[in-house]
Amino acid sequence: MFKILIALLIGCTLSGCQAGKEIEIYKGKSPFVEGTTTKDRLNALPKLDGQPQITVAVYSSTDTPAHRKPSTKFSQLSTAVTQGGSSFVIDALKEVSNGDWFIVLEREGLDNLIKERQLIRSTRTEYDGESDVGNILKPLTFAGLIIEGSIVGYDSNIQTGGNGARYLGIGISEQYRVDQVTVSMRVVAVQTGEILLTTNVTKTIASHSKGGDVFTFLDMNTKALELETGVAVNEPVTYAIRTAIEYAILELIYCGKDEGYWKFKEEKLEGIQKKWKQ
Repeated sequence: MFKILIALLIGCTLSGCQAGKEIEIYKGKSPFVEGTTTKDRLNALPKLDGQPQITVAVYSSTDTPAHRKPSTKFSQLSTAVTQGGSSFVIDALKEVSNGDWFIVLEREGLDNLIKERQLIRSTRTEYDGESDVGNILKPLTFAGLIIEGSIVGYDSNIQTGGNGARYLGIGISEQYRVDQVTVSMRVVAVQTGEILLTTNVTKTIASHSKGGDVFTFLDMNTKALELETGVAVNEPVTYAIRTAIEYAILELIYCGKDEGYWKFKEEKLEGIQKKWKQ
């Protein structure tokens, strides 16, 4: 009887902890967008010193090898990582010094932009009678730099492990797994085609799970009681890719400063360096 009470107590405790955590997460809270620490560092960068904003073009940034989701039972067609990395690149560029660094031009949806401009020209020419096509729309701005990037690697289960214990039908277990994603980015000069800057950033993706179970016999070993509960926490892959891209942009900016392509305003830079050292 004492063993049964212990089993019920442990089962209720484990399930209660898990339910309490779920209630805490989902109890009527409005959705929120989780930021990254790297994004704060991009916002804190100083402005350009005596230079105009840099005009850049960002083309499609995808998963180059098209990694598939890992599965031990069958092959999957779904990709393991996002195919919309260029959106994170654009967002990171717009966050640099609160948008004072870069003028980002639309290139990924360039076909849609050109179609819309053609529609405006044809409409104004045919129905408004405007004959001077040059005054209808301003020419598109061309970029001085192209920022390209891709997800060049996704390695799953680079490190796995766990531990567990069982006594008198009562057991607990713990497992973890570490994946890894690699992002490559470069800056290309439009006029010469020269690759000015390049960097590779690797980010780990951690997964962790805990669980417990109880198994015992009741009524002279004629009935069995089994309880099992657990919880798993997986770091989002998209969040890891976003962090890696933001860090790559940050590293490209500092590499460009070291190469003399741009300069920081020194009065703000000293305060940032002191803050990061703390």
